[in-house]
Amino acid sequence: MTLSGWLLLVTNLPGRKQALRMRVWRALKAAGAGMLRDGVYLLPTSEHARRLLDEKATEIQEGGGSAQVLPLVRDDTQQAAFESLFDRSAEYTALLQRIAAFRRSLRKTAEPEARRQLAALKRDGASLGAIDFFPSDGKDALEQSLTGAEQDFIAKFSPDEPHATQQKIARRAARDYQARRWGTRQRLWVDRVASAWLIKRFIDSKATFVWLAEPSDLPRGAVGFDFDGAEFTHVGELVTFEVLLASFGLDGDEALQRIGTMVHGLDVGGPSAPEAPGFTAILAGARSGAADDDALIEVMFPVLDLLYAGYGSEQAKNDGASPRNAPKRASKVSRKDGDYHSRPIQCPGRGALRNLNLSHHE
Repeated sequence: MTLSGWLLLVTNLPGRKQALRMRVWRALKAAGAGMLRDGVYLLPTSEHARRLLDEKATEIQEGGGSAQVLPLVRDDTQQAAFESLFDRSAEYTALLQRIAAFRRSLRKTAEPEARRQLAALKRDGASLGAIDFFPSDGKDALEQSLTGAEQDFIAKFSPDEPHATQQKIARRAARDYQARRWGTRQRLWVDRVASAWLIKRFIDSKATFVWLAEPSDLPRGAVGFDFDGAEFTHVGELVTFEVLLASFGLDGDEALQRIGTMVHGLDVGGPSAPEAPGFTAILAGARSGAADDDALIEVMFPVLDLLYAGYGSEQAKNDGASPRNAPKRASKVSRKDGDYHSRPIQCPGRGALRNLNLSHHE
């Protein structure tokens, strides 16, 4: 990292302001600030650092303390001493040990718990990388270890996870895919659930699905998706949901694009959406209580309906339109193609959570 200088936050808080002191300390620690001494914090110069330190200084001043943000000109004689405050070796070592323990215990860990642990490791790795201002070999070792952990997870729980091809995505006409059987790997997760929803709602309203124990079990004449050799699967950096959007000309729908961003982040990593953790939690809960994948999509399709409607309403407001003019589904999937019914869904839990009435399209 090339530095033009440093930013110093010098603070003084009355002893009785312990809650404010702790809140500021936690925020600065999360941002990766080094501490020269009690109440004096250091960050490499950047727009983000300046904004953060100014915010904390204002917060301290409004809380009855004093705080100043001071720029420091780069001084080569001090550089090594300052950089040593940002040595993340201990944090990398601790995280690498957690990853190693995860990989050792994976054989005995149930999928929901393993998925939760892996997500936490990836999240903590991203957080550490964000505050590693002077990357060392630890960052490369962490990336390799996380990749290995994810490969171990896939090998155990999703051995047929597709590998991306580099082919050109051909435009398809929805009229050529009506009343078809669509097949994908059983035990649905994010990309397959969302892709099945997209197919049913926007491409083939009379679609039926077959859930495959092995990709080779795809019936003759069925349309495969999200497995190696399927007609629709990962291409380049796109996951299957995004490939379906591009294939059928649905990628101009901003609400669908936002769902695609969420699916992409959850399936292969990268930027996702604020709703992603909640969606994953709902899907995990639904799958734990569903007898099979048919029961799972009965629960999850209405969830995606609501997410799509919510995104559409947000877009309509941003465009200055009323919510009633929010983006609608493709005309090929109108209500005349089926009716909305309300049926009780049995869910694990107590009280009001035990029986939910969810509307769904048939």
